[in-house]
Amino acid sequence: SERLCPHIFIMSSFVFIVKGELHRNCSAVVRPADLNITNNATWCDWAPFGQDNYQTLFGVLDNSFLVAYAIGMFFSGIFGERVPLRYYLSFGMVMSGLFTCLFGLGFYLNIHSLGYYAAIQVMNGLMQTTGWPAVVACVGNWFGKGKRGFIMGVWNSHTSVGNILGSLIAGAFVSSQWGMSFIVPGLIIICTGILCFFFLVEKPEQVNCTPPQHHEGDETESIVNNTSQIDINAYGSITVEPAEVVEDHTEAISFIGALSIPGVVEFSLCLMFAKLVSYTFLYWLPLYISNVAHFEAKAAGDMSTLFDVGGIVGGITAGLVSDYTGGRATTCCVMLLTAAPMLFLYNYIGQRSIGTTVGMLLLCGGLVNGPYALITTAVSADLGTHESLRGNSRALSTVTAIIDGTGSVGAAVGPLLAGVISPTGWNNVFYMLITSDLLACLFLSRLVYKEACGWCRRVPRARG
Repeated sequence: SERLCPHIFIMSSFVFIVKGELHRNCSAVVRPADLNITNNATWCDWAPFGQDNYQTLFGVLDNSFLVAYAIGMFFSGIFGERVPLRYYLSFGMVMSGLFTCLFGLGFYLNIHSLGYYAAIQVMNGLMQTTGWPAVVACVGNWFGKGKRGFIMGVWNSHTSVGNILGSLIAGAFVSSQWGMSFIVPGLIIICTGILCFFFLVEKPEQVNCTPPQHHEGDETESIVNNTSQIDINAYGSITVEPAEVVEDHTEAISFIGALSIPGVVEFSLCLMFAKLVSYTFLYWLPLYISNVAHFEAKAAGDMSTLFDVGGIVGGITAGLVSDYTGGRATTCCVMLLTAAPMLFLYNYIGQRSIGTTVGMLLLCGGLVNGPYALITTAVSADLGTHESLRGNSRALSTVTAIIDGTGSVGAAVGPLLAGVISPTGWNNVFYMLITSDLLACLFLSRLVYKEACGWCRRVPRARG
């Protein structure tokens, strides 16, 4: 049986929940009688976020994390192919938890320096780049291509579960002691990193399990390589010795070599725009709900988790459909095209009632995060075990890092653009998101055409 340490990715940048507490409407807050203040409008804000340019300062924090994550991701995959994944992943999780706790300590140490919080975000972004290439490589080592879309779609729900848990944990403390909104999740990921260090099994061969079939031609080779040695001794008794675990001595793929794998560039560029949409929602949805629907910070954070709940269903659905049809690119393209008008509708009718808000958040979450989940999991694993690699298993981490690193560029740009555009109106922010969805589809057009041609060749022609 497969044994793989569950990795729940809890997003360390909880600023998107705490934003409403760092900059509040102080006129609506009851002021303590013994508090001597000089500014009635900003007395309850956490300096330096009480200034008029607070949205720009929040953008600095967001992009400190996301830019560091995007840059570090391109190097992370290279290290992941050359370092034991168990050590690499455990180190990254413990250090991510440490820096997350340090951010929260700023509340208790009364730190009001933007440089301090930005530096913590940079280091956290770099540490978290160890996570995704490592976990995708581990899961890719355990499961073959046959049902990979569904299996990795279910597995990928841990990202949405992490976002939901992060939002709920942060929301539980945000109104009283926002420092605990960082410290508690930081301690959780440290403990999870320790569990991974002791229990993570990187490959099935390490526990005498049969490796998966990544291609149709792997079946015979797998049987030959894993056949037990049967010996008959002088007394006529039979002894069975398990096959020796063959170590992989192939050279890790280079960065340029990974880029040359067919489909890597197209899916990377598609993910850049798909992730732009997803992360803009992640960072700005609570503030949007708070401003438009007039929810409190905690209620807005709780409501925003519905977007991730929809993402769980969308990721599993995308995996199932792509397994059945064999069209990863077409599945992504159809979902992205459908997401565009749904985003438009959410902006115009999504806040009319609680029922409408819940339904539209679930629907938009599924359509936006479904392609994102499929590309970062099953597609990355498919390309990392592409037949052009001729059995080289040391490409999964690098390919995953290239795809997710390119996507992280969009994740960094999206919240920044939202911060710049939002003062002109939320309608313009949604127009930007819709345009990004359509651009993501455009980059997949060649692969969609290729998949459609493959389906046409498989359809038997009617005889006249």
